[in-house]
Amino acid sequence: MDRRIEILAPGGDVDSIKAAIIAGADAIYCGLDKFNARDRATNINIDDLNGILNLAHRHICQIFLTLNIIILENEIPSIIKLLNKLVNTNIDGIIIQDLGLFYLITKYFPTLKIHASTQLTTHNEGQIKFLSKLSTTRVNLSRELNINEIRDLTVIGLENYIETEVFVHGSYCISFSGLCYLSSVTSGKSGNRGRCSQPCRDRYQTTIAGKNYPLNLKDNSAYSNLKELADIGVSSLKIEGRIKKFDYVYTAVKSWKEQVEKYFENEEIQVDNIDLYKVFNRDFSNGFLTGNIDRNMFIDNPRDNSIKYLSEMNEYQSEDELVQIKSDLYLEKDLLAKNIQNKIDQLSIKKIPLKITISCQQNAPLEVVVQSPDNIFTVLSESDLVEKKGNLNYDNIYNRFKAINNTEYFIEEFKLENFNNGLFLPFREITDLKNKIIFLLNDSKVNIIPVEISSIPNAGEHDIQPSLSVLISSQNDLELCYHVSENIFFQLPSCSKNGYADFIDMFQKYPKLIPWFPSILIDENYKNAVDLLRQFKPKLIVINNTGIAFEASELGISWIAGPYMNIANSYSMLCLKEKFNCSGSFISNELNKRQINRIVTPDNFNLYFSIYHPILLMTSRQCLFHQVIGCEKDVIDEYCIHDCKRLTSVTNLKNESFIIEKTEGNYHSVYNNYNYLNAEIADDLAGKFSNFLVDLRDIKTETKTALNKLEIIKLFQNMLDGDLNSKIQLQENIFNTTKDQYEKGI
Repeated sequence: MDRRIEILAPGGDVDSIKAAIIAGADAIYCGLDKFNARDRATNINIDDLNGILNLAHRHICQIFLTLNIIILENEIPSIIKLLNKLVNTNIDGIIIQDLGLFYLITKYFPTLKIHASTQLTTHNEGQIKFLSKLSTTRVNLSRELNINEIRDLTVIGLENYIETEVFVHGSYCISFSGLCYLSSVTSGKSGNRGRCSQPCRDRYQTTIAGKNYPLNLKDNSAYSNLKELADIGVSSLKIEGRIKKFDYVYTAVKSWKEQVEKYFENEEIQVDNIDLYKVFNRDFSNGFLTGNIDRNMFIDNPRDNSIKYLSEMNEYQSEDELVQIKSDLYLEKDLLAKNIQNKIDQLSIKKIPLKITISCQQNAPLEVVVQSPDNIFTVLSESDLVEKKGNLNYDNIYNRFKAINNTEYFIEEFKLENFNNGLFLPFREITDLKNKIIFLLNDSKVNIIPVEISSIPNAGEHDIQPSLSVLISSQNDLELCYHVSENIFFQLPSCSKNGYADFIDMFQKYPKLIPWFPSILIDENYKNAVDLLRQFKPKLIVINNTGIAFEASELGISWIAGPYMNIANSYSMLCLKEKFNCSGSFISNELNKRQINRIVTPDNFNLYFSIYHPILLMTSRQCLFHQVIGCEKDVIDEYCIHDCKRLTSVTNLKNESFIIEKTEGNYHSVYNNYNYLNAEIADDLAGKFSNFLVDLRDIKTETKTALNKLEIIKLFQNMLDGDLNSKIQLQENIFNTTKDQYEKGI
């Protein structure tokens, strides 16, 4: 087989990057100290980047930079400044999540290769096509997909010139990535901002099933599934671990590299590798990949399992012998780390030194000789030097040449020879010489002039009288259509046993009802949702899935981006409007008042905000009842998703409870104990929003009210009409609510 498959390694710091290179990584993904989804990693600074690029490229290894968080409005100037620097490096790809960043890169920095982060939760055909329209060259697929689903998306990806990348080793997340707000809600540390505090790994009060870590999954390992992944055309095998140490990175990469080489040399691949157990792990599972989503994917301990596992692998006759075995294993781990450290210390990320010698002679060009360790060349000015009030001196020339230090090279020695202070050359030509040197050093790649991007004009944020919309998910609430004048959104399930044909009849019977599409639509469920669009062609829909956004755009259906599209800046809205004909968007509920207020609404675009709703903390493809109250089934099957309807809760050691709910046709969800209620935003940000949402789905939390749904709607409407008493009544009649996110932000 000619096609090679890439081993993509984590690089949380310089030592881990070096370890990955030594172990044979084909590519490394790493983050800067800002704008990346592993804020807890050490990360690297921009000054180190060019040296890292030089080191990696000399070892035939690519570097992908992670900028995979949602971007706030006030950060737009900083991210543009960073992109202006990156565009003149030899970076091999940028991994991103934010739709505004997609927009900025495709429009202003088209030479940068875009990789779609796992935070985009890519799991259906339409999402691949959506990303293709945004010039994506690679997508990291959702970790929850099985081998058949990956195969189908890889085919679609190749048809749209997009490579697929799959996580094959390291931590599993219990939630679909990008749709986990647990850390954000509980501590203000958003996973969509790279600050996840991993509360899913925390200890909870012992559950009915006798578990203390009910949300904790084993680690992912597809080590024995390499052949299937290679055979279906996956381009890259990604190892998780940017907060892991260098010995972990080295061992994982080396093990996977050897496995890949065996496969391509037609040797028998290993089914199990003991070396992977010698570094941090929580035991291993490939349950998502095989589609065997069972109770054995959980482990009731989040700590390192390596010593425990290896000890059990050794036969021992006494406790003393077990103690000795463990001592020997710790010693082996220490020796491994020291051995790798010795290898790492031999690599340097120091930039390539240059010796620059400049000489001049009247009526001749300025001559610049540039010497690197393995090359030497000369550049000449276009004009001859003339005798005039001189501008040529050391400082004037060096100040124009020092930009070379921002590349993979640095000026180690800078000399002027045969110099006459009475000679003149236009400063423009000195700058041209510097640019020509950078061009030749950079494999004849033209230096790109920094882009200046004008702010989006502030439009449509004055004298707006916001309307009210209502979200329901039960057909028992359809009678509300006869009693309220506002828009009523109806949430469709993520999974439909018989397609969405029955819902078409419902939408036709209730013209006021507007389809609300969920975040997760995998395989046939996505196709069923597309069929609904094509058969019914609604006038307006709300979308939380970019695959449906693509289809709506293609069909000319007006659509609103839902709250789980994680929209946090004006360029994200501009992206949806210009690229996909979106008519409006919800702003992420993770933002606080100040962060929301900074957002500029594009012209002819409506802004939405949910002011009352149960707070979604996570959505999972795994069964969350196994570890909490137990379940009679060991493995999730199609009947579980379609038919299961259960409710329970877990409580952490801070005595904070979270609701676990499974409804028919939907995945398992975790909700905050208290609903979100924000009765202040209409006054705080008057004129900002076109519409406010009241979520009246039947999700049972500890928030209680003596009011019926129609009474709640009327109070909210009266509040928006300026009735101060209605605001007071809402706060008095809806008990146990929170608006912490509006105060904390991200």
